[in-house]
Amino acid sequence: MIWQDAYEKWNKHTSLNEDLRKQLDAIEGNEKELEDAFYKNLSFGTGGMRGILGPGTNRMNIYTVRKAVAGLAQYIKQNVQNANSRGVVIAYDSRHMSKEFAVEAAKVLGAQGVKAYVFESLRPTPVLSFAVRHLQTAAGIMITASHNPPEYNGFKVYNEDGGQAPLEEAEAIIREVNKIEEELDIPVLSEQELNERNLLEWIGEKVDQAYLEKLKTIQKREVSGSDLVIAFTPLHGTAYDPVINGLQQIGFQNVHVVEEQAKPDPEFSTVSSPNPEEHQAFEMAIQLGEKIGADILIGTDPDADRLGVAVKNDAGSYQVLTGNQLGTLLMDYTLSQKSKKDLVNGKVIKTIVTTEMGRAVANHYGVETIDTLTGFKFIGEKIKQFETTDEHFLFGYEESYGYLIGDFVRDKDAVQAAVAACEVANYWKQQGKTLLEALQTLYERHGFYLEQLNSLTLQGKEGAEQIAAIMADIRKNPFDSLAGLNVMAVEDYQASKRWLPQSGKTEKITLPKENVMKFLLEDEAWLCFRPSGTEPKIKSYFGVKTDSKEKSEAIISAMQQEVNDRIASILR
Repeated sequence: MIWQDAYEKWNKHTSLNEDLRKQLDAIEGNEKELEDAFYKNLSFGTGGMRGILGPGTNRMNIYTVRKAVAGLAQYIKQNVQNANSRGVVIAYDSRHMSKEFAVEAAKVLGAQGVKAYVFESLRPTPVLSFAVRHLQTAAGIMITASHNPPEYNGFKVYNEDGGQAPLEEAEAIIREVNKIEEELDIPVLSEQELNERNLLEWIGEKVDQAYLEKLKTIQKREVSGSDLVIAFTPLHGTAYDPVINGLQQIGFQNVHVVEEQAKPDPEFSTVSSPNPEEHQAFEMAIQLGEKIGADILIGTDPDADRLGVAVKNDAGSYQVLTGNQLGTLLMDYTLSQKSKKDLVNGKVIKTIVTTEMGRAVANHYGVETIDTLTGFKFIGEKIKQFETTDEHFLFGYEESYGYLIGDFVRDKDAVQAAVAACEVANYWKQQGKTLLEALQTLYERHGFYLEQLNSLTLQGKEGAEQIAAIMADIRKNPFDSLAGLNVMAVEDYQASKRWLPQSGKTEKITLPKENVMKFLLEDEAWLCFRPSGTEPKIKSYFGVKTDSKEKSEAIISAMQQEVNDRIASILR
């Protein structure tokens, strides 16, 4: 696409949305900003799309949303039985333009004769996933940019199973989206027309109650009368009601909320990033925790699909658990509370960049671990496959703070995880231990696993080119050792090949193709490179296992330094 042509088309459009017209006029003459806004179409990938709000083909706005919805409508009408009458359920989070985009989606669906069920107020992503299954709709749409900065919004597509569309299905939807050339002229109905034709139904409380009933089923032990003190922050997002209700309905009464972060706020004004993966997001929760003597701090991201947890360490200060650590604790507790009969043919599912400690814990209970590519849609896809086998789902997680206990949702669920984490903390408190002390018990049993993530942000067109250059160089010149550890296998998921340097043999990787490189080293260490699918970042994942914290930290630090030096040399 020549960006000037795309810009001219928008600039000359006589009925361009008034707000977008003002924003476009404000950047007139700013070639760099205009090029970035128009040099490509906002990527509609396998999980949907995410981008900066504003005018342009490479921005999130009513026109790019309409294009995505129109493509989805065409796909479900052709491929999903009774799609028009079953309809599409739509939810949205607390971001700028989220409700407006949800209504625009309904207007586009209506113009194609497809009914829309729209939540009357903001809801978490997992409740949207649940609603697709509960209402038996043909698809679902979630308007969210998850934990991205305030200037972003996004659009996620869910299939009739309630999971994010798997690769083959997503690619078919993408083809339908890409067929639409004139995003400025997509037909829509007015809200009045939608109502007159019974193509819009506002939903809410009944779905919430059905979700909360299912939430009770993940409880393993009685917690009524618990003295566990909980501090909770929804980080200005969607989790307040479902988390509070979920905790109270199973018996937790001593729940305190960070009031400054309780109300939805599209600017996320009290944090630099509304991401529970980043420790600064817990600053206010820590202040509250110290004031009330909290046993556990829990924090959810804006669309409530990721959960962070902090507990007191030996020094008496709050320490944020990593996603790998919390996932391992949740999994160990979940499996420990199952009968031997319930564990038979049960499966744990994790991603290829998630700690190998999870496999060790599952092995301890005689349970097999299945690896998937990064992204919870692959975990949801596996759960769906179990419906046709004698296998069943026990637990799923990924290192980026995503967990699933009950399969009535088919995406990561921070509401489930928040309730479960408090139950686990309560169990270990009764044993006289914090979650960190419980984790130490697992390290002593399985070995000291340690993981780290390096994330490099490279913005805009130039940044995308730099990320591509880094991946190309690592493919062309793979590591043969790191931190004194020899590389035992090189996995290129784009080429679907595993190369074994010691023997020279090549094996086939059976997972779907993805732009990922993974290096398996001696002594169970590993390294993985992966460009983010939703942010302008390239991520480097590190994992090691030794018999002590000190050894693991030393090896992982040396690995990180070598990789940072290598990336710096490529960028030079």
